[in-house]
Amino acid sequence: FDRWPTRQGFDKFYGFLGGETNQWAPFLYDGTAVVELPNDPNYHFMTDMTEKARAWIKYQKALTPDKPAFIYFAPGATHAPHHVPKEWIAKWKGKFDQGWDKLREETLAQQIKMGVVPAGTKLAPKPPAIKDWDTLSADEKRLFAHQAEVFAAFVEYTDHEIGRMLAAFDEVGEADNTLVVYIAGDNGTSGEGGQNGMFNEYTYFNGVQEKTEDMLKLLDKWGGPETYPHMAAGWAVALDAPFGWMKQVPSDFGGTRNGMVVSWPKGIKAKNALRTQFGHVIDVAPTVLQAAGLPEPKVVNGVPQVPMAGKSLMATFDDPNAKGRTTQYFEIAGNRAIYHDGWYARTIHKAPWEHKPRRTLADNSDWQLYDVRSDFSLANDLAAKNPKKLAEMQALFLTEAAKNGALPMDDRVFERLDPKAVGRPDLLGGRNSLTLAEGMAGMMEGVFINVKNRSKTITAEIEVPATGANGTLIAQGGRFGGWSLYVKDGVPAYDYNFLGLQRTSIAGTAKLPPGKASLQFIFDYDGGGPGKGGTGTLRVNGQKVAEGRIEHTQAGLFSADETADVGIDLGTPVVEAIGAEAKSRFTGHIPKVTVEVK
Repeated sequence: FDRWPTRQGFDKFYGFLGGETNQWAPFLYDGTAVVELPNDPNYHFMTDMTEKARAWIKYQKALTPDKPAFIYFAPGATHAPHHVPKEWIAKWKGKFDQGWDKLREETLAQQIKMGVVPAGTKLAPKPPAIKDWDTLSADEKRLFAHQAEVFAAFVEYTDHEIGRMLAAFDEVGEADNTLVVYIAGDNGTSGEGGQNGMFNEYTYFNGVQEKTEDMLKLLDKWGGPETYPHMAAGWAVALDAPFGWMKQVPSDFGGTRNGMVVSWPKGIKAKNALRTQFGHVIDVAPTVLQAAGLPEPKVVNGVPQVPMAGKSLMATFDDPNAKGRTTQYFEIAGNRAIYHDGWYARTIHKAPWEHKPRRTLADNSDWQLYDVRSDFSLANDLAAKNPKKLAEMQALFLTEAAKNGALPMDDRVFERLDPKAVGRPDLLGGRNSLTLAEGMAGMMEGVFINVKNRSKTITAEIEVPATGANGTLIAQGGRFGGWSLYVKDGVPAYDYNFLGLQRTSIAGTAKLPPGKASLQFIFDYDGGGPGKGGTGTLRVNGQKVAEGRIEHTQAGLFSADETADVGIDLGTPVVEAIGAEAKSRFTGHIPKVTVEVK
């Protein structure tokens, strides 16, 4: 737990630790304890999180009224999956029928009118892979427009809940003396949905392309518990207007430039004023420290600290002409850029929907150069006109990247999901077997033995009660991808759920008698690359009771928040007939389960 929030300075933590979470069925921790979800069909994590934060704010004020409170409120919204109650979605019906091209134009006009974008700014060219809205079929328009409606509802719902959280400071009389730094966005809107969007975001991480006709069948369920959705990348371009790219592309402002609002009635004289200095998220911590009158920590628990790279933004609170950041590098998976004194040089190395980079990291042949002072949206490439300045900027990028520990760069993305494949340390240290028992649940994918793209054998030693057995023996993943060895009404079975698109069941025919039993499932992987199929064999007490073919397996990831569990299936169910949480609990005992891979 050394790297968990409560060992990193937070008195209280309530939330999820994965890269994202199912808002309807999140895997949550309170401190380091797993949270049991309520049996409430209307439960949604965004509201739950807000209520916990409001209670904590009031608790601190009641018990330590003279002590300042610090809260880091980081919702899973509006990261995928886009999960939001239906009543919020209904409010946005028809609001995106004009399409993403028209929306870009409308957005830029509104931005210029508000003064947040300079007059004369042009829309940057969108990626060639993003189709013009007018060329889409009627089915595509219907699907894509509804995807945007759900996303917009998620944004509005989140904003509403953040407002409720902030209201707690007003309710304890501290609203005027609370510094609020509100950052709206997640490195720009995400384009991981590719050309069509996805009913299940994990198809992206496993290299599976979803089809419009299949997603249309789920249109009425979009955003609900039976989907894990993302929207088409055309909306990412539109919602990142006036820029041309999006999240995962930090070499474009569409992948870095997020709206930020700072409020501190007692500390900031200006009201509804704009600030245009170049800042970065690393400037937030120094700003908070300066506002609180605290020095930057030089030593923590006897360990000298790397100096903070950020610079406080407080000078801009009262001086609209205060100097901002002069230099900043950006890099993700080879997409890289450098800003310096109004100039910006960059290269697009890989689009979010592309599985491979466009060129090698050593190839610097496709860089662009922009003068941000007169080209806010990065629409006018000056590389051909000013090659000397471009070369200077490219050299500066390497200097800044080295200074900040960003070298060597690694442009592999999907390959890095498997530590063994890329030489990254594995928590299990290359072990080929893992022995577990009942009571062991909640194991995230990164701490569980990797069963993907290889053969495996699962051996479960169980005790069947006189009343009969039912429930999960061991499961990994959930409704949107995973596998489970279980007993249904006394009959043993193994199910593989391929991304919620295809489910395979290999089941026995006879009930298990009371007493001890040994169940074994053997999967012989076809080989020949990732994501292939194989043959599964189910044995009871050494005797084969079933055999079947599993055509497809998940190559890269089961889930960022679903877990591996013994004796229960937490989160969402791998097997709908068994269910999840308390409903899936095994009725007998499981002294030992061994998972072996080769």
